Amino acid sequence: QGDELCCFYAKHNVFLKCGKRSQSSRGPNTFARHCTLNDTPPERQIVVGICSMMKKSKSKPMTEIMERLCKFEYITVVIFPEEVILSQPVDKWPLCDCLVSFHSKGFPLDKAVEYAKLRNPLLINDLNMQYYIQDRREVYRILQEEGIDLPRYAVLTRDPDRPEVCNLVEGEDHVEVNGEVFPKPFVEKPVSAEDHNVYVYYPTSAGGGSQRLFRKIGSRSSVYSPESCVRKTGSYIYEEFMPTDGTDVKVYTVGPDYAHAEARKSPALDGKVERDSEGKEIRYPVMLSAMEKLVARKVCLAFKQTVCGFDLLRANGHSFVCDVNGFSFVKNSMKYYDDCAKVLGNMVMRELAPQFHIPWSIPLEAEDIPIVPTTSGTMMELRCVIAIIRHGDRTPKQKMKMEVRHPLFFALFEKYGGYKSGKLKLKKPKQLQEVLDIARLLLAELGQHTDCEIEEKKGKLEQLKTVLEMYGHFSGINRKVQLTYLPNGQPKASSEEEECPTEGPSLLLVLKWGGELTPAGRVQAEELGRAFRCMYPGGQGTCLIRKLLVHTYRDYAGFPGCGLLRLHSTYRHDLKIYASDEGRVQMTAAAFAKGLLALEGELTPILVQMVKSANMNGMLDSDSESLTDCQQRVKVRLHEIMQKDQDFTEADYQKLAPTGSPSLVTSMKTIGNPVRTCDQVYALIQRLTSQIRRRLEDPKSADLQLYHSETLELMLQRWSKLERDFRNKSGRYDISKIPDIYDCVKYDTQHNATLDLEDTLELFRLSRALADIVIPQEYGINKAEKMDIAQAYCLPLMKKIQLDLQRTHEDEAVNKLHPLYSRGVMSPGRHVRTRLYFTSESHVHSLLSIFRYGGLLDEVKDQQWKQAMDYLSAVSELNYMTQIVIMLYEDNNKDPGSEERFHVELHFSPGVKGCEDEENVPLGFGFRPASAENQEKQTNQGSLEDLSQDETDRALSLSEPISIKRSPMIRNRKTGSMEVRVHSYPAGPSNTITLLISSELFSMPAVKRFSVSFARHPTNGFEGCSMVPSIYPLETLHNSLSLKQVDKFLNAVSEHDRFPPALSALFDTSSQGYSQTHIYPHPPKALSSSETPVRSPECPLWCEYSDAHVLQCSSIFL
Repeated sequence: QGDELCCFYAKHNVFLKCGKRSQSSRGPNTFARHCTLNDTPPERQIVVGICSMMKKSKSKPMTEIMERLCKFEYITVVIFPEEVILSQPVDKWPLCDCLVSFHSKGFPLDKAVEYAKLRNPLLINDLNMQYYIQDRREVYRILQEEGIDLPRYAVLTRDPDRPEVCNLVEGEDHVEVNGEVFPKPFVEKPVSAEDHNVYVYYPTSAGGGSQRLFRKIGSRSSVYSPESCVRKTGSYIYEEFMPTDGTDVKVYTVGPDYAHAEARKSPALDGKVERDSEGKEIRYPVMLSAMEKLVARKVCLAFKQTVCGFDLLRANGHSFVCDVNGFSFVKNSMKYYDDCAKVLGNMVMRELAPQFHIPWSIPLEAEDIPIVPTTSGTMMELRCVIAIIRHGDRTPKQKMKMEVRHPLFFALFEKYGGYKSGKLKLKKPKQLQEVLDIARLLLAELGQHTDCEIEEKKGKLEQLKTVLEMYGHFSGINRKVQLTYLPNGQPKASSEEEECPTEGPSLLLVLKWGGELTPAGRVQAEELGRAFRCMYPGGQGTCLIRKLLVHTYRDYAGFPGCGLLRLHSTYRHDLKIYASDEGRVQMTAAAFAKGLLALEGELTPILVQMVKSANMNGMLDSDSESLTDCQQRVKVRLHEIMQKDQDFTEADYQKLAPTGSPSLVTSMKTIGNPVRTCDQVYALIQRLTSQIRRRLEDPKSADLQLYHSETLELMLQRWSKLERDFRNKSGRYDISKIPDIYDCVKYDTQHNATLDLEDTLELFRLSRALADIVIPQEYGINKAEKMDIAQAYCLPLMKKIQLDLQRTHEDEAVNKLHPLYSRGVMSPGRHVRTRLYFTSESHVHSLLSIFRYGGLLDEVKDQQWKQAMDYLSAVSELNYMTQIVIMLYEDNNKDPGSEERFHVELHFSPGVKGCEDEENVPLGFGFRPASAENQEKQTNQGSLEDLSQDETDRALSLSEPISIKRSPMIRNRKTGSMEVRVHSYPAGPSNTITLLISSELFSMPAVKRFSVSFARHPTNGFEGCSMVPSIYPLETLHNSLSLKQVDKFLNAVSEHDRFPPALSALFDTSSQGYSQTHIYPHPPKALSSSETPVRSPECPLWCEYSDAHVLQCSSIFL
């Protein structure tokens, strides 16, 4: 039989490797070696046959593993030629003792099954089970039978001849399959596992559309599509979308007791496949939990596939299997090749030749020790970054109120459960369409009957209709209607409401529109996200930029802050992003995530997968319609002071600015007489509306398009409304409209300056001075009021911040990078928790008030804190993208119980630069100033790593210096200079490279890692676009706080009667640890075709679970 087999090998040119070799042949082996008759092994060999398509048999992983397998003395490997597999009968196939065979495109699985029956070899992967793996329905059935967690799903089977006959009901934001309801986002998978066209559908509240996944083509694995309707032909599995925070885990088993896991970016996130300099997809091995290892064992045994790959989704504290791929090898991991060959060799020898000795061992590698420099010069580990960030640049917010009494409005109020609380918020497209239909109907009736009983005012109905018809579609993000039940009607107190003799119950309809994130706001958020990476430890080793002037800034292998990207990709980064339920805040969070994690494409997929947005018991949302008693009193006093027709007196300064804030005092001096200033503002608004009307009458302006697709008509509407509302019929001014006026003129000054309207800068100057008084003082005039109002807004958020800091230093079941596979990763053991909270102005003002007036430090005793308070007092406006950042470090050399073990830093940025205020901006003391003092003596600590090891790229000619031109808009400032010089690097005996880096770096190829100076200012200015103002750099408020000190402070300010009992219960249990039992809501019940899913609109499906505890009484996320 041996001679016959060797003749067959020679005839068919089959690759063969003999285990018995001379001593001289034990060096590097070449797998493609031919067996001749003279190569016949002297003893009986165990023949391992590889029966697959040649593309798979000759792949690098197969070659690497089979080479290692041949190191076993008694194992010989034979590859079945593809032409033999396809054209020869199975009795002509080579003989083998052990068969490695698996299905791929074009492979005759039936013949392989026939061969196995004929020869009865040891099967590494069962062949009959491979039929099941090709059908996702069977895969899910087997997983369920084995008790393996998988997403909630339903199967829709269609008759190809009658595809319209199926049990599918499609709604606007859900589908119902066989009575099972799946709210968007949900996943639609073809039942055939060979079909990789998987679609993810997004809710209209997130922008709608779908992400279309496919087998990788070049560097794309999915594309975003605006199509929101499911496919109407074919059979599919519909399943619940699992929030994995943008990362998937691929698990590879080799027998039931070995599993290798790798993390990669989810293909549904932005569709770009991240590749390294050699063009290979970037993946990072991660460690599996004990439960996940059990799942891997179950999958391996249930499908009878020794070598098996499957997909794992880590979401909501659980792991779910979503796909089983069958035979799969890890790519580009020498450690895996060693392990796989050893496991397979042992298995074959144990089954077929247990009497033979099995020599071979796998060397282990030591794990690196993670260290991070801090501002004090000591080496500590970065453990936690917490940032509270205001949304980006937006269009002016607008609001219209009207009292309605028509039965159709009451019917709508009842339909959506308004009587339960007396209030109703309508944001969904279907709901807004119903309001629009009512408005159209009432306007039609008004047109037909001049004396009808309809009480709604025609002008306001027309405005309601116009606003709801804007853009030609509803996104659910930029418009909303609120209805409030008034049992005795609305008292007429404002100029907006006219006299009406009708009595009885009514509804107050409040239409809100505008306030959308602008393109400039998206750029601001995305660029700030990019810059935020620089606060994290770098992780690429020495020369980060391997090919100078080749990779663009989006290729994050060479971009500053790649340490964060590696942390995130390898599951060493515990990232959660939260946002309030306002569309502009959600989109800011998504754009920030896009920049932070180097993502591409549309924001909708990023929003759905990365951003948790819900009304979390007021953690990030505030109901501006329901003010506290203290706020009401403050507004009344503020209104009284600002209505005096005289210059501010000394008593007025004491009343209005008791804290002595320099920015407030400056604004009061600018105003002088508040009523006269309001007169000037009102006159300027009148002149502005007159200019806009004249432009409208000019034929040349007929097709004039303003910023963000606004028209002159819409611009006139918002200014005319402010003109009407600012001064009432009695001649008194409505102070509450001052922020809206400033909002509008700031928007037009920045975005519509090309109109060259007269006096806009003067209107900007005066309205800003008024706003600098009204806006901050609405959150309290004296310190006690500021604290009272701040606690009303921020208690849940403060408790959450405290919890984030506490849980960081507790033992947690966090995802860890596998130390044995972490070659090239400087610090595989580092785990960083990041919590990003995106919110509106009210929460940022309130949180800053708590830090300023809550007693964190004594200004008299702490000079650094006094300087910080002086700086904050000089900041007049918390503009878009304002940031409050808390960073926690751990010194592992200190005793665990020592107060010096944990080190806290507090940083702040007032956000986007305003118009024409560069010369008046207050100066802080820089970002992490302690390190700057020793800049020349030691490696700068601001960069969080040693840059001295960086080398210039040897492939670059260094004969002449490289220069990057500055942007013409860049302006220098003491600590926030837009111009940053990189250190000179030696390039030979007489040559040096000097790089000048500006914000243009973000729109051109990366030349070198960002300098230490840039790292000290991670939010340095971004002015790559003429319409996008730069952002002020972070300023350090304090850099030597202890965790105990901060925790004690947060405890003190959180002791407040307003704290909800449900939240108290939640936070009281927070210290019990990550492994406590999770309480999961039940899946939604099946609904009839006419119903919509019963789910709280503030808590979408993909945001229901926390990463610590989820209580049924609370929707707050941890």
